[in-house]
Amino acid sequence: MAAPHGATDRRRSVVYLDTAPRAAFDERVERARMDQKNETFVPHLLAIVAGTTVDFPNNDQTYHNVFSLSKITTFDLGRYAAGRSKWVKFDRPGIVRVFCDIHSHMSAFILVFAHHFFAITDDDGRYRLEGVPAGTYTVVAWNESVRSDSQRVVVGENGDMEINFTLSRR
Repeated sequence: MAAPHGATDRRRSVVYLDTAPRAAFDERVERARMDQKNETFVPHLLAIVAGTTVDFPNNDQTYHNVFSLSKITTFDLGRYAAGRSKWVKFDRPGIVRVFCDIHSHMSAFILVFAHHFFAITDDDGRYRLEGVPAGTYTVVAWNESVRSDSQRVVVGENGDMEINFTLSRR
């Protein structure tokens, strides 16, 4: 039997800069992971920078088929058994919805950014954007279940800024 997403999973949000300063576009080779456990994608929400390769290991006792029909990255990894892993490189920014062809209740989100100024909220809804240079930005909070919210902020030389979001149902 599948383990449904917990309330915490659905409360997780991604907070990010809508546009990023020029220094944010340094080339980095990155790798991330989205497991398949108990007929669930773990994590349910993954935020990465464009150019990242994501591994999709099958840690279940059943076959899985990971695919996406998203416009920015369409892929179908085919069916593969427990203990096997396949991967996809995500080159373009945007939202990628991920599914399993065999288990229709399995779904996840991968948010791909053109910069490194993003964070996934913790269990209490807190987040921290590190290394943001001084300047004026639009900060966005995204969640799969509610309307996104944005705020314009000015980051000072010390880089500290507190921003609170209240996300409402769609």
